[in-house]
Amino acid sequence: MLRLIDANLNRISEGLRLLEDVARFLVNDATLSEQLKSLRHELAEDDLSLQRKLLFARDSAGDVGAFTEVPSEVQRVDLPAIVMANAKRVQESLRVLEEFAKLPNSTLDSLRFKQARFALYDLEQKMVSKLLRRDKRIAGLYVIIDTEALGGRDEIEVARKAIGGGAKAIQLRDKHRDKGEILATSIKLREICSQSEVLFIVNDYLDIALASDADGLHLGQIDLPISAARRLLPIDKILGCSTTVLSEALQAQAEGADYIAVGSIYPTPSKAGARVVGLETLRQIREAISIPVVAIGGINEGNADAVIEAGADSLAVVSAVLRAEDMEEAARRLAAKFGGD
Repeated sequence: MLRLIDANLNRISEGLRLLEDVARFLVNDATLSEQLKSLRHELAEDDLSLQRKLLFARDSAGDVGAFTEVPSEVQRVDLPAIVMANAKRVQESLRVLEEFAKLPNSTLDSLRFKQARFALYDLEQKMVSKLLRRDKRIAGLYVIIDTEALGGRDEIEVARKAIGGGAKAIQLRDKHRDKGEILATSIKLREICSQSEVLFIVNDYLDIALASDADGLHLGQIDLPISAARRLLPIDKILGCSTTVLSEALQAQAEGADYIAVGSIYPTPSKAGARVVGLETLRQIREAISIPVVAIGGINEGNADAVIEAGADSLAVVSAVLRAEDMEEAARRLAAKFGGD
């Protein structure tokens, strides 16, 4: 019995440490890392007498299952697979200890292991979700195709020119047409973006994002709450949120946003009445959060360098590209601010 307890406690500690390190060094999520660390410490056996008994009973050389491997253990296809395999390993060991703790002479706490198992189910889901979205990290030039600013130009042609100039993300913002028209346009934009490995984001409408298989959804402060959208979106879809103050940015990050849009940085003709927050707010938010920060509002070739220096990972623009005589060249000049061609 002692050997069984020792082996499973070791599996739990080893697996949780791996998950903690992935959360800390690869996902860069301080909250997940701390939660996994706390769980690992909570499950560490603090009974010194029992620790000594377990160590004395250990027989690694005589363990008949110590060096047997199945093909799935020899190679992992990717990082999410490593996380899921180790989470499952910990969960199985927790269940083993939970059951054996129910025996009459056991000094172990069955409820403790059960609670830890359910906590890990939730942590595993959050971690794998973040890893699956890691390749969709927002960076570089982010062009918003606002139908009000198109001036009769075709959305698809505008997207092609923006992508040709180096845009890394395209967002469709359409607040006036009916949902059928918006969906048809979204599907076309999704295809174009996919072909060029550019992210396609839908503004406001969760249903359109889902129906068009967009890469993500962007929400404002008066739209669907981030926490609700995060539950409804598939785990591989990214979620952005518009903010004007630090408290909004912190809340959005805590509720599951993958990036924060900060603005309006400067006065903008694209959004009448937008609150101007300036570069200082951008710096404040950049220092306080760990997810990408997108600067938006009045950004053009002349002020882009200052915005990037203030901490923006991405520049979201409307007029600077859509109202340019040569949209592709305008996009190219802005994209070059991030070291592009």
